[in-house]
Amino acid sequence: MKPVKKTSVKKSPSSKQALTIVAKPDPSKYTYRTFWSEEDHEYVGTCAQFPSLSHLDANQQDAFQGIVALVADVVADMTAKGEKVPLHDVRVFSGQFKVRIPTALHRRLVLEAEDMQISMNRLVSMRLAAD
Repeated sequence: MKPVKKTSVKKSPSSKQALTIVAKPDPSKYTYRTFWSEEDHEYVGTCAQFPSLSHLDANQQDAFQGIVALVADVVADMTAKGEKVPLHDVRVFSGQFKVRIPTALHRRLVLEAEDMQISMNRLVSMRLAAD
């Protein structure tokens, strides 16, 4: 029996022949979510990588487990048929973004941060993280 490959290597078309690692799809690393649906009067489980799939259940944990199982079945079926399967989100975030605000708000935030003896960056981070 041949061992199952977890990754494959493809040569890039660049002149330097760089190698690109292509990971095998792993449904356990997909982005799942459950929420209550007033319309259906049940919990809905969804998967970001498969927006057309959902699983409904009266129990939130069962809705989650149902969508995970459904996605695993779909991935297995797609893999067996040689279809392209979405990979999990591998983005890396810098932790930085720019926001334009009115000058009066900017001034107010700077003064408030100075009063608290913290950076404005720290003040804004605290505000964004607050529930």
